[in-house]
Amino acid sequence: MSGWTRRDFAGGVALFALALGIPAAAVKLTDLAAEDAPSDRQRSLMAEVSDLVIPRTDTPGARDVGVGDFVVLALAHGLSGTRAPMAAEMVTAALVPFRRRDGSLRHLAWLEQALDRAAGGDFLRQPRERRAELLSALDAEAFAQAAVFSPWTAIKGLILTGYYTSEAGGSQELRYDLVPGKWEWDIPITPGMRAFSSDWTAVDFG
Repeated sequence: MSGWTRRDFAGGVALFALALGIPAAAVKLTDLAAEDAPSDRQRSLMAEVSDLVIPRTDTPGARDVGVGDFVVLALAHGLSGTRAPMAAEMVTAALVPFRRRDGSLRHLAWLEQALDRAAGGDFLRQPRERRAELLSALDAEAFAQAAVFSPWTAIKGLILTGYYTSEAGGSQELRYDLVPGKWEWDIPITPGMRAFSSDWTAVDFG
């Protein structure tokens, strides 16, 4: 615990709670510093974007397990290096308005402006099908241009991490087998078979 502050500890507890699938309503964001606290609209936006990435099917969607708030907290506490100062070569003119004094990026503010600009107005007022199209376009652009930094890659990674480390994501969306279980040297892959949660690394996405 050396070097931890009360705020760090509170944030860690909240992230842990969300990862266990505790409803978002049970987790408070009030311990965040003013510069990290989301507006109500940003919180709604993050919940919607998360749900567009992982919608409800026969298993709960990202909104159902509170992934939006997980991402807000994760960004505030720098998961996946999101509070590290940006390297000079990564900073484009479009990103300059969203840099903090310490050189890190305000991901939520960037995402809000990027989606509103793509929508030609209020992204959240668009029909869900249109919102999905706009987000898909942002996603395709971010991953098609590997040489150009996009904050979306970190945000999407945190959405996937938040979902697949939740109870629903880890045991319903993925196939869960209690370790150590039994040794099976050859497991046939069949159509519709879910990936094993013990194999999921939150590294490969896109």
